[in-house]
Amino acid sequence: MIQGSTDSIENVLEIEHLSLALPSKKGMIPILHDVNLKVGEGKIMGLVGESGSGKSMTAFAVTRLLPGGGKAELDGSIRLCGRQLLGLGRKSMEEVRGRDVSMIFQEPMTCLNPVFTIGTQMTDVIRTHEKISKEEACKKAVSLLEEVHIRNAEDVIHCYPYELSGGMRQRVMIAIALSCKPKLLIADEPTTALDVTVQAQILYLIKEACRNLKTAVLFISHDLGVISEICDSISVMYSGHIVESGDTASVLTEPCHPYTRALIGALPKFTGEKTKERLTAIPGMVPDPSEKMAGCRFAPRCERATAACREGLPPSLEIRPGHKVYCCHPREV
Repeated sequence: MIQGSTDSIENVLEIEHLSLALPSKKGMIPILHDVNLKVGEGKIMGLVGESGSGKSMTAFAVTRLLPGGGKAELDGSIRLCGRQLLGLGRKSMEEVRGRDVSMIFQEPMTCLNPVFTIGTQMTDVIRTHEKISKEEACKKAVSLLEEVHIRNAEDVIHCYPYELSGGMRQRVMIAIALSCKPKLLIADEPTTALDVTVQAQILYLIKEACRNLKTAVLFISHDLGVISEICDSISVMYSGHIVESGDTASVLTEPCHPYTRALIGALPKFTGEKTKERLTAIPGMVPDPSEKMAGCRFAPRCERATAACREGLPPSLEIRPGHKVYCCHPREV
């Protein structure tokens, strides 16, 4: 079992009024708009939305691994255990990554170096953040692989990534991410490329790390089924805006934003009975970030949109304690 510290802190990650713009041939393109997120110690928060909603860019803003050759414009606040990350120099951010913040990506084969063994890649990460010998780092690597339930770990560390299955490569990525007991773990679509059985095993490992290490987890996904299974709270993102947030049960059983209801309506329903009910598709597409729009950006796809929705930004309304929605016409279902 993975063991960690018991030091308590209310919010490990606090993002306040975060805006992001990236350079392009058309000039600076706004990607994120006034994003507010909080993830508590030992809690898992799900960030959900369609592709192009800005979920991964939010994660890259936290780790400062943004495209644009250092020309990205960030405004607002990102605090990790009370420490402001915006404004930190390159060397300081390199120390934060891996030690305090780790990431699990969607496709481990693109993250693991194909010309180095698993053991070499793991010990390099461990020795970057810990002053230990190569032999001690190797023993720790074996121990970490065993903790993520990889059999014959002493043999696996001598393997190259292409010799492992997709599920085993993802376990290796989790072991690397947890090697320095980070305060925050960012999981960006970590189960999308896996079959349902392996997906369940990976979700279990993430929950186990959260519980035993008291690690805060920002879990990014487009799959509400996965989100409902693993997350304590949910933030729904659309076109760079948070449109609804709250605890998982509240958001999924009493959704108030039309986009949240549309995502839930698009889920297949397994009732055990034969039915001719068709899946409900969301018309249209997520708008291009460079497209300038007044008012709510979901309005062109919303069947309940009015002139007020197209003219001004939607207000922030607290439906119940901790459950917020940004909509001109919220309605509970």
